[in-house]
Amino acid sequence: MKVALALLLSLFLSVAAIAQQKLYSTNNKEALKYISAANQNIDDHMYDEAIQNLNKSLEEDSKFIDARALLGDLYRMKRLYKQAIEQYTKTIALNPEFNRGIYLKLGEVEINEAKYTESKQHLEKYLTYPGAAPDSYAYAQKLLADAKFSIQAVQHPVPFKPINVGAEINTAYDEYLPVATADESVLIFTRKINDNEDFYKSDKVDGKWSKATYLSNQINTDKYNEGAQSISQDGKYLFFTGCNRPDGLGRCDIYIAQKRGDDWAKPIDLSPPVNTPGWESQPSINYDGRTLYFVSNRKGGYGGYDIWKSTLTDKGWGEPENLGPNINTAYNEQSPFIHPDDSTLYFSSNGWPGLGSKDLFVSRMGKDGKWQKPENLGYPINSNGDEGGLSLTANGDYAFFSSDNLNGFGGYDIYTFELPVNIRPHRVTYVKGHVKDAKTQEPLEAAVEIIDLQSNTPVYQDYSGEEHGDFLATLTSGKNYGLNISKSGYLFYSENFSLRNYKGTKPFDIIALLSPIEVGSKVILKNIFFDTNKFDLQAESKAELSKMIDFLQMNKTVRVEVSGHTDNVGQHANNQTLSENRAKSVYQYLINHGIAAARLVYKGYGETQPIAPNTTDDDKARNRRTEFMIIGK
Repeated sequence: MKVALALLLSLFLSVAAIAQQKLYSTNNKEALKYISAANQNIDDHMYDEAIQNLNKSLEEDSKFIDARALLGDLYRMKRLYKQAIEQYTKTIALNPEFNRGIYLKLGEVEINEAKYTESKQHLEKYLTYPGAAPDSYAYAQKLLADAKFSIQAVQHPVPFKPINVGAEINTAYDEYLPVATADESVLIFTRKINDNEDFYKSDKVDGKWSKATYLSNQINTDKYNEGAQSISQDGKYLFFTGCNRPDGLGRCDIYIAQKRGDDWAKPIDLSPPVNTPGWESQPSINYDGRTLYFVSNRKGGYGGYDIWKSTLTDKGWGEPENLGPNINTAYNEQSPFIHPDDSTLYFSSNGWPGLGSKDLFVSRMGKDGKWQKPENLGYPINSNGDEGGLSLTANGDYAFFSSDNLNGFGGYDIYTFELPVNIRPHRVTYVKGHVKDAKTQEPLEAAVEIIDLQSNTPVYQDYSGEEHGDFLATLTSGKNYGLNISKSGYLFYSENFSLRNYKGTKPFDIIALLSPIEVGSKVILKNIFFDTNKFDLQAESKAELSKMIDFLQMNKTVRVEVSGHTDNVGQHANNQTLSENRAKSVYQYLINHGIAAARLVYKGYGETQPIAPNTTDDDKARNRRTEFMIIGK
């Protein structure tokens, strides 16, 4: 907020300087004595004493316009807006042309008190004066845009029914900045006790939040503050802000910690180019863990605090990129939250038209890959106070936020509310899985990859949990995804999630059984696709075919049979021929990509080996499949 702060100080100091240099509007010696004392108090930064002396001066002469205007400036500086409005209004009543700057300052404090109509009138009055300094003129235009927007917003409120999340999480202390995992099983938030900020967590059990507990001694400290966190969708990685830590580069840095079993590993400073000797904070990690949004006051921005992003490469985090003028302004943009749909960004700003101080906004990524101009979330979600720290559930229906003015348990409490439909993100669901040995049922740590089959790009790459074999990844509607799970010594696992016409809310919950590499073990290749009654491989089959090639190259002695199967629709002979031709297409693709023909055979089984009754469309689709079976080691 460099611009606004500079203007505030300059406007305040200009009046104080004039008061010291000009001939005053009173001859009352006592009134002059008290304003002189007040000016000395201001020079000494003793503002409460200055207020006392100015009030005494006005007791001696209630029409002493210089003292009244200066008293308004002091109240404004101390954010006592009602008192400032009173003094500025009385100043104008004494002399409407005393100082044109009063109209700008009065318009500003009236916005902070939600007096938008009055603010509009006074700002328009200020803008009628010629010769205003460019910065002051621009600031007045910005405030006028706020006032005009606010008048309309208050007349057209949006649905907003905040619900306190309860005494298991909220206390008499401050609780704020809540973030949840994609399955909403864990909520992590900041609690402030005796000016020390630490992380706490609550688990959702049978639909209710459990008693919040201290997150971890590995992350929390007694000496430093930890806050402004972001949790990966699967709950395995925590990005957070640490300030004044001995291993940091600047006043505040971004750190990452990884979940290990039931505890967390020691946090690691992200280092340059993300962290600098400046100020980096408020991270938000995207759905696949490869793009980090954060706030910084580094050089190259548009204002005081800007939102930046850094993308993970093979060499580490890349050079941060400013999100540009469709997000950042000459003022402050903070508290970014990138939704798991990867195309909807929520943040707070005092630069875009709003209802006063910081408001919450949403921006959506356009088809050109650029962020569009943001939309204010509306009144009463936003108010004349500070709004910030919004996060959403993965399905996009509900938001979490914190507030200290909703009659909670004390201080800032955490609340949730149903998000109006027009400001929700794209529909997102998630797949939650456990990887096990098919024979022993023991959990396995394995490589998990989910691919957008149309673009053939990974959207999730990680390992299932070492202890429980678990993983979790979010999926955005409108796309076709392939899941592959692999581990040395095992056949890979294949699954498909088609969300092209997905309108549901139920997530996918699977148990992925990996079969040891032995003769007779087989995999149903769920991401091999053909057009109806055709055997040409579709482009979306490429990812699965690449996985087959990788497997055969890693296991060079293995021999396999590629088999094709159909449902019972149509003539038996036609189905037999179709299944054989489809198996041959896969066989030929593997040979064309370097797999020796001696290691491969193909065979069509037609409709003779169904894995489900041919009684429904879904079961028939299951029977139309391509398989991959070990026939030699």
